[in-house]
Amino acid sequence: MSSRTLSRSSMPNRWVIATAAFCMQLALGAVYAWSVFLTPVIKAYHAPRPQANLTFSIVLLALGITAGFGGYFNARFGPRVIATVAGILYGLGVFLAAFVAPNIYLLYLTYGIIGGIGLGLGYIVALAMLIKWFPDRRGFITGLAVAGFGAGAAITGPVAANLFLPSVGLSGTFMYLGIAYLVIVVIAAQFFQTAPEGYAPPGWQPTVKQQAVSTRRDYTLQEALRSPRWYMLWLILALNVTAGAALISVASPLATAFTHVAAGVASILVLTISIFNGAGRLFWGWLSDAIGRPYTFLSIFVIQIIAFALMPLIGNFALLFIPASLIGLCYGGGFGTMPAFAADFFGPKNAGTIYGAMLTAWSAGGIVGPLLIASLDYRTALYILAVLMLLSCALPLIARNIVQREEAIEVVAGGGK
Repeated sequence: MSSRTLSRSSMPNRWVIATAAFCMQLALGAVYAWSVFLTPVIKAYHAPRPQANLTFSIVLLALGITAGFGGYFNARFGPRVIATVAGILYGLGVFLAAFVAPNIYLLYLTYGIIGGIGLGLGYIVALAMLIKWFPDRRGFITGLAVAGFGAGAAITGPVAANLFLPSVGLSGTFMYLGIAYLVIVVIAAQFFQTAPEGYAPPGWQPTVKQQAVSTRRDYTLQEALRSPRWYMLWLILALNVTAGAALISVASPLATAFTHVAAGVASILVLTISIFNGAGRLFWGWLSDAIGRPYTFLSIFVIQIIAFALMPLIGNFALLFIPASLIGLCYGGGFGTMPAFAADFFGPKNAGTIYGAMLTAWSAGGIVGPLLIASLDYRTALYILAVLMLLSCALPLIARNIVQREEAIEVVAGGGK
């Protein structure tokens, strides 16, 4: 049904839907507080650091793979149903993790796989839904949608480190958090609704600039997967995730190793990274509407070169906040910008499904980054990440050139239409 056939009184308030999506993402994004649980997991499961940190990689792996299917399920069953299922699975996975120590393989299954599947379903639903509700603010709204995901750990990290873990231990913390996640996500999901086909805000028309950076047609997933532009965007996202996930997975113990502060104090760094992670999703998403997605990602990579190169030289806890905050800002910026990037390159109609498949890059980066930094000494790993960001700088501009060339070929093939 076209939005033109609906009366204004029957149209839901899109900002209420966006607010509910933001609240849901706060609960989902609490997964980024993982480094607060890393040391307690090592002790409870008698596991070496790489084996314990593998839990976080499994979460991101399950998230990325599931998001690819989540876009399809969202299109078939609607965002309310899929988001409700997401909340149940995510909350249940974390809740069940309270009862599986000291078998770390069961932790992988509950917190990692079951929880990660819930995360993947919930994450992609919000993006697929809001891209269609906000064609006039594509970069901003996708940034806002995932800002909650980035900021979720800003709440969970300090609460878990300073309140739950000291009083009820790791098992009790997982139990209470699992219940909270389930309730919050399921309630938020009840506000979700699919935008009418071809929806546009009253009186809005795309500007000449917005038309210039967008594809001329809507691609299907199959068509997108046959285009080099999809693989270029996948690689850009994977490399940005590799860098950010590496730091996030060890933020608390890294701060202790570099500056010798206590674990409770080090959790403040987790809080700060989470805040900038969330802010970066909104900031870079908004900025990308003004300067374009390719130049946004170029800026993100350049800033991280400097931040990763400086971090190993810092032994002061206060100074460590500067590069860590910048990395959090850029990590979040990748997620705030890429959904709009995908919608620009492939059209908004199937953007949820196409970007969902692209989130396998999140899985890849979520495995490589944490394993890299857990397997090497921190300083060596940080220098390697700086070099990786340097090599990444050319990719956004290459992606832009690929699209311009393909669009020109299509124009010629279509007789200039």
